[in-house]
Amino acid sequence: MNIENKGNSSTAHNGGYQGKVVLAYSGGLDTSIAIKWLKETYGLDVVAAIVDVGQPKKEYDVAVKKAKDLGALQTYNIDVKEEFVTEYVFSALKANAMYEGAYPLATAIARPLIAKKLVEVAEKEDAGYIAHGCTAKGNDQVRFEVSIAALSPTMEIIATAREWKISREDAIAYAKKHNIPIPITKKNPYSIDENLWGRSAECGVLEDPSLEPPDDVYEWTCSPLNAPDKPLYLDISFEKGIPKAVDGKHLDPVALVEKINKLGGEHGIGRIDHIESRLVGIKSHEIYEAPAAEILIKAHKDLENLTLTREQIHYKHLIEQKYAEMVYYGLWHDPLTDALNAFIDKTQESVTGHVSVKLFKGSAVVASRTSPYSLYDEGLATYEKGDTFDHDAAKGFIALWGLPVKVARMSSNKIFTFHKQQKILGETDDE
Repeated sequence: MNIENKGNSSTAHNGGYQGKVVLAYSGGLDTSIAIKWLKETYGLDVVAAIVDVGQPKKEYDVAVKKAKDLGALQTYNIDVKEEFVTEYVFSALKANAMYEGAYPLATAIARPLIAKKLVEVAEKEDAGYIAHGCTAKGNDQVRFEVSIAALSPTMEIIATAREWKISREDAIAYAKKHNIPIPITKKNPYSIDENLWGRSAECGVLEDPSLEPPDDVYEWTCSPLNAPDKPLYLDISFEKGIPKAVDGKHLDPVALVEKINKLGGEHGIGRIDHIESRLVGIKSHEIYEAPAAEILIKAHKDLENLTLTREQIHYKHLIEQKYAEMVYYGLWHDPLTDALNAFIDKTQESVTGHVSVKLFKGSAVVASRTSPYSLYDEGLATYEKGDTFDHDAAKGFIALWGLPVKVARMSSNKIFTFHKQQKILGETDDE
């Protein structure tokens, strides 16, 4: 939808827009000022939808109250934490999804679920518009809008920050002018996004990647320098690629992720400082905290090494990279993502067992692993007595394995010899 830019106008310009707009509301700077701006600029009644994917409870409660105070016609508080973990986070975990090998997709994996809930609210409220506060430079605008279009093709979308074209400083000034409480000041200008799978921070001093991130950026993790001097061992139980228990105690999915986040953060694990290649074509400097993601992905990958064949593992590495890109690019509803999930789920049939992870001063290291479906055979692997490997078979195996290389090299030598002879004959003729 092409919406005329109304600038900073405080006068309502209905322009044919009537009815309700469902706003993806978080309580942050962009969505807080968006409630007033949508009413002023488009004359729409704002329905604020707050989707709980694991934001801090205090901030969530404040956001709920603030939406009403700012003039939202209706506020929806939607708790989707369990659905988020079971249907989205654990799908990413089974894929060992790390965009560019660094980012565990915490924000990205939440967006298609939030979009799903926005569409459900819009249908219930008979709203003709869905609005979000994502900027034109970010990835989230793509994730929201592509997901909404897939779920509700006729829904019209208003991107408030993109249409408004307001700077961060002007947005803060606008909030102060209209007495809109925001969790951001010029001294603490970070843009924060949190859910159960991770916390991201950008803006402010982080926009200069030549500077070391200040300590106040981090909230989930202590500095590895200040972490306990004694390591902690976590025993994590998996069933078909999904974590089920910690130290022998079965936990529901949300509680399991929360527990590992807490323990990992206390040991300084999960800090990620990443120069990221955004979908829109620019580089950005991102700070992430994801203790549970780092620990669980390491444990899961190690268990796969024990239970999957070499060819499964090597091919899955290719799938994992593509899966991470699809999620990061907002293509959760693309048919290819469905196909990748089907392949990944098939590989997880044997990924069952226990992995012990040692947490110590910022590092998470796998200490041991066991599985009833282990492909590790000590008799074949050992160099001691009890070795069952057929050593006599090695010579024939090497001969057959290297045969294509040998034949190709012999052929290359023949071609080289032929060309050398032709060159000599040519030089002779010239004489």
